Amino acid sequence: FFFSDVANRIINSLKLSVHYHYLGLHILQSQYFTKQSAEMVNRPVSGAREEKSVPVGEKPLQLYSLATPNGQKVTVALEEMELEYDAHTVNIMKDEQFQSGFVNINPNSKIPALVDKEGPGGKEVNVFESGAILLYLAEKTGKLIPSDPAQRVECLNWLFFQHGAGPYFGQFGHFYKYAPEKIEYGIQRYGMEVQRLLDVLDKHLEGKQYILGDDYSIADIAWFPWVICLDVFYKAQEHLEVDSYKNVMQWVERCMAKPATKRGMVVNKMF
Repeated sequence: FFFSDVANRIINSLKLSVHYHYLGLHILQSQYFTKQSAEMVNRPVSGAREEKSVPVGEKPLQLYSLATPNGQKVTVALEEMELEYDAHTVNIMKDEQFQSGFVNINPNSKIPALVDKEGPGGKEVNVFESGAILLYLAEKTGKLIPSDPAQRVECLNWLFFQHGAGPYFGQFGHFYKYAPEKIEYGIQRYGMEVQRLLDVLDKHLEGKQYILGDDYSIADIAWFPWVICLDVFYKAQEHLEVDSYKNVMQWVERCMAKPATKRGMVVNKMF
């Protein structure tokens, strides 16, 4: 009976959290995370809820995003690669991700999303999902990804590893800070997994400057904004004992010491 009760509460809480975290709504204060507001946003169907086009600038790359960890990945990469782009802020607190113009770019209604007017063969292409955007930009420019085939595989290992790990960070943040009902099992379950992931990263970084060794890459850019999120957004640095992961903390400092990375972290910032 106890397990069933806990499971039901977790499932109900997850229903409120999934949409928020995948859209990056962890930037909001906890008072926004009410059952009523969740029901207003969460629906069992996809697609546009409002007919409205997105703004389009003159630069080759058009970014539609917000400065959440997933959004920061892309703006850091764009700044590091010195690419010309127009950054359009998508206010997900006002459901702008459900406007028809944005849905035409990303049918899944989640930031970040990118339009490249000068895509392959000169054709305009839409790119969505932060990992896909990082890989697309790296392959387009030849920057922040190794040219050596074996090192490229290692880069992709860590890029896709993070893409699977990110939701665990997000679910921890929901249960720890934003859930309308505090469920200790959820906090412990996801908190322990985040700590395990940090331990994987910490052990890998032993004796290395960056994930691939001496070279900064899209693998680093995929990971470090989520580590920063644990403190800046979730205020869980002490709870998770993040400072105990010495290699991780030193690596984050090295990433954030880069001027272009610093610039990228604050593009599309609303808070």
